[in-house]
Amino acid sequence: MSVDLSMPVLVVDDYKTMIRIIRNLLTQLGFKNIEEASDGKMALDKLRSSKFGLVISDWNMEPMTGYELLREVRADEKLKTTPFIMVTAESKTENVIAAKKAGVNNYIVKPFNAATLKGKLVAVLGEF
Repeated sequence: MSVDLSMPVLVVDDYKTMIRIIRNLLTQLGFKNIEEASDGKMALDKLRSSKFGLVISDWNMEPMTGYELLREVRADEKLKTTPFIMVTAESKTENVIAAKKAGVNNYIVKPFNAATLKGKLVAVLGEF
């Protein structure tokens, strides 16, 4: 199954520069439909109002963290199968374990490049 590069991707981060970096990397990789949210609450509203093929979310955000967003997504019957990649500056083992238990599909530690992002996307979505 090939990946639909026109599927909507939601990038969630409270840091505009990080959203821009991830958006640029996704565009380089061929993704065409990239939306953004500046916090977990906004992301949840977007996820509940339209369908996304992937969520890439930062861990550390206020008022709702990426981890809380992940838990909300996995608890929602309509959203629970949405592929979810967590981005974090800290590679704390307990965070990775907590995210895995909550149902994250993959994990990226900052800083990262297009090759790292593509590897994670292939692991979650399949070859493209």
